[in-house]
Amino acid sequence: MPKQKTKSSAKKRFKLTGSGKIKRKHAFKSHILTKKSKKRKLKLTHSTLVHKADEPNIKDQLCLR
Repeated sequence: MPKQKTKSSAKKRFKLTGSGKIKRKHAFKSHILTKKSKKRKLKLTHSTLVHKADEPNIKDQLCLR
């Protein structure tokens, strides 16, 4: 049986934490930043965790299951 390949798009976007959760970055921080408030842009800077309902799909894409 051949090896499974990870999705290139997923490996660029997601990282695993030490406890096995999946970390992601916020969207809407790449352009059209002039109309967004400083507070909003600052909150979008920090990374966050993937929602529990989405974890199985991402783990499949990263070949972690």
